[in-house]
Amino acid sequence: MNFRFGPFRKSAEPVAAATGQEFRASARRGAGDTMRGRIILASACFILVYGTIVGRLVQMGVSLPQESVTLGNAQAAVSAARPDILDRNGEILATDIKFASLYAEPRRVVDPDEATEQLATVFPDLGTDAVRQRLASKQGFLWLKREITPAQQAAVHALGIPGIGFLTENKRFYPSGRTVAFVTGHVNIDNQGIAGIEKYIDDQWLGDLQKAGMATNLEPIKLSIDLRVQQVLHDEITAAMQRYTAKSSAAVVLNVKTGEVLGMTSAPDYDPMNPAEALDPNNMNRASAAVYEMGSTFKIFATAMALDSGKVTMNDTFDATKGLTIGGFTIHDFHGKHRVLTVPEIFIYSSNVGTGREALKVGSAGQQEFLKRLGLMDKVPTELPEIARPILPRRWSDLVTVTISFGHGISVSPLATAMAASSVMNGGILIPPTFFPRSEEQARLIGKRVLKQSTSDQMRYLMRLNVLAPGGSGKSADIPGYRIGGKTGTAEKVENGRYSNNKRFNAFVATFPIDDPQYLVLVVIDEPNPERPGLPATAGMNSGPTAGNIIGRIAPMLNVEPRFDDVDVPLMAAY
Repeated sequence: MNFRFGPFRKSAEPVAAATGQEFRASARRGAGDTMRGRIILASACFILVYGTIVGRLVQMGVSLPQESVTLGNAQAAVSAARPDILDRNGEILATDIKFASLYAEPRRVVDPDEATEQLATVFPDLGTDAVRQRLASKQGFLWLKREITPAQQAAVHALGIPGIGFLTENKRFYPSGRTVAFVTGHVNIDNQGIAGIEKYIDDQWLGDLQKAGMATNLEPIKLSIDLRVQQVLHDEITAAMQRYTAKSSAAVVLNVKTGEVLGMTSAPDYDPMNPAEALDPNNMNRASAAVYEMGSTFKIFATAMALDSGKVTMNDTFDATKGLTIGGFTIHDFHGKHRVLTVPEIFIYSSNVGTGREALKVGSAGQQEFLKRLGLMDKVPTELPEIARPILPRRWSDLVTVTISFGHGISVSPLATAMAASSVMNGGILIPPTFFPRSEEQARLIGKRVLKQSTSDQMRYLMRLNVLAPGGSGKSADIPGYRIGGKTGTAEKVENGRYSNNKRFNAFVATFPIDDPQYLVLVVIDEPNPERPGLPATAGMNSGPTAGNIIGRIAPMLNVEPRFDDVDVPLMAAY
C-alpha cells in the first residue's frame, strides 16, 4: 500500500497547493474582469447619456423655433455697431448711442385685443385694427415701434403684456448736426450708411464686417475735416445766402499741397438725425453733387493753358477794342476797356474777348487736352459717394472753345474747380482731393504734374495782382496781412434755353498766402440779389467778400501768420 501510494501522496501535496493558488489567482482575475466590465459599462452609460444631451443641444441649436431665429436675426441686425467718426483734431463728428425699440412675438401674445388696447395707452398710434391684426397673426417677430424713450419703455414694461419685448439698438448721433452733414452723410433706421462718408465706409469694409458679426470694438475713423473750419464755412455761407437772398450757396477749403478737404458745406442743408430732410431736392450737396457753369473762374484755367502752351507770353497783347465775332455770335466784355489789353490786364479786367482770343491761339484740341489733364472732364476721384460728373459739349467748335474759356458751355462741380485751381496754385501738381488725412509726402506719390512750375508762378502773380491792382475783380476779398490771390466768376444762368441777364451763378476762388500757397477757398452763391438797391449782384459784390470773411476767420486757426511788410511792393512795381 505504502509502496504503491506513498510516492503518490508525496507528489499530490504540491499539486494541491498549486491548484489552490491557481484558483485564488483565477478568482482575483475574475473579480478584476468584473470590475473592469462594470467601469466600461458605466463609462458607456455616461457617454450615452451625455452624448444624447449634446445631440439634443445641437438639434435645438440648428432647429430653433422660427420666432426665436427671427428674433435672433433682428437682435444681430440692430446691434451692428459703427466706428466713431472724428475730425482731424479728434473732435467727434458721429458716434453711436444706445436706445430701445419695441417688438412683438405674435405667437406668444395671449389676447391681441387686450394687448392692442394696452399699447394704445402709451402709443396711441398703435391702437389700430392693423396693429391688432398683426398681433393676431402667426408671425414669429415684428417691430412695433423703433427708437422709443426710456419713459415709454418703462410704461410698456409696467403693462406686462405677454409676447411684447424690447431690443437695444445702436442709433447714430451727430453732435454738430447740420454743420457737417454733407461730409459725414447719415444712416438709415438700421444704422446702415446711406450717404456721405457713412456710406463710403460701409461699402469699403464695414458692411462685410457687420455681416460676419465682427463689427465690435471698432477703431475711430479720422477725417481730414477741421471742425473749426467747417463751422466757419457753414456760418458764412448761410449768412451770405440770407444777406443776398440767394437760392443756395456752397464752399470748399482745400489744402493745396496735400489735397485734403478741410471743409465743405452747402446751404440749404439738412439734419443728419432726420434723414428724410435729405430727400428734399433743395437740400442737395451743391459743393460736389451738382455741376454749374463756373463763369470767369475758368479764366484761371484758360490763362494757365495759354501760358503753359508757350503760344502766349505775359508780354503779349490782344485786341479787345470791340466784340469777338465767331460762329455767328459776338462775344462782349461785361465792363469793356475797348482797347488792346496785355495778358495781365485781360486777367484782372476779366475780359471775355481777350481770354477767348488766347484760347483760340491754343485751339480746340489743345483746350480739350488741357482740361482733361486738370481733371475737369472726368468725375472727381475722391471718397465721397455724392460726386457729379461734368457736363461736356457734344461738339467742340471754335465758338465752344471761346465760351468755355470764360466758363460757359461746360458744367463742373465746385469741388472739381477747387481741385483744378489747386494744381495751378501749388506749382503745377494735380492732387486728387481726399476726405481722409494725407501727408505732403503721400500727396507727392500720387500727384501728377500738369503744369510747368513757371506757369504756376505766373498765375500766382496774376491772382495776387487781381486783388491788389486798381480795377482788379478780386479786390473785395482782400484781408490785410494774409496775401490773398483770387479770381471772380459771374456766370449768367440758362433759362428757357437762353442765357438770362437777371439770374447769375457767382463764384470766387481764393488762395493764401499767395507767395507760398497753403490753402484754397472756393465760394459759390446761386442767384444772389443785390445787398442794397442800386448795387450790382456780381461775384465781386457777394462771393468775393464772403471768401474774404472766411479767410479772415480760418487763417489764424490754420496757423497762417499775417505779414505787414512790403512783400507786395516788387509785384506792384513790376505791374
